[in-house]
Formats: sequence, structure tokens, C-alpha cells
Amino acid sequence: MKRRQVRTMIRSEAVILAIFGAIIGIIIGTGMGIALVSSLKQQGITDTVVPASRLVEFLVLAALLGLIAASWPARRAAKLDVLAAIAAELCTHRVAAIPRPARWPRARCHRA
Repeated sequence: MKRRQVRTMIRSEAVILAIFGAIIGIIIGTGMGIALVSSLKQQGITDTVVPASRLVEFLVLAALLGLIAASWPARRAAKLDVLAAIAAELCTHRVAAIPRPARWPRARCHRA
């Protein structure tokens, strides 16, 4: 994998997660707003207005913030050697706790 591919992958994952989070937030917020309006019908509040243009603005803002938030980690990850990072992950204590068949060889950890 080239550095540009790693940066693009991390940034796109962050944007996708930010958009999904914004969609979930919009759904929950709209549902709570509708529930609030339905509970206040006796006080004369009967209309629920959901401005679609503002919701699109929130989605675009979430995508932009996700992109900005991922820029520094993507830059750092692009500088890493992928195979060395995988080998380092295999040598952590978390992997030792995973049960494995006896015929599998143990991962060799090379410490620098």
C-alpha cells in the first residue's frame, strides 16, 4: 500500500463514520422533536417543522469535521511500515490471550 492510499483509506473511513453518526443523531433528534410536539398538543403546539436544508448542512459539516479530525492520524499512519505495524500488533499481550491450536507457531517478536 502506498502512503497516499493509506491516507485516503483512513480519511474516507472517518468521513463515513462521521456521516453515519450524524444520520443517527438526526434520526434521534427528529424523533425526540416529534415526541415533544405530540406531548405538547394540549398547549397548542401542533406543527412539526423539519428543515431539510439544515439537515443537509449538518451532514456536510459532519463530513468536513470527520475529514479534519482524521488528517493527523492519517498522516502518521502513512509514515508507518504496514508489515512492521502488523508484526507489532501480533506481539502485544492481547493476542497472547486468544486461544489458538497447538500446531500454530508462536509469533516471533523482534524488538528494536
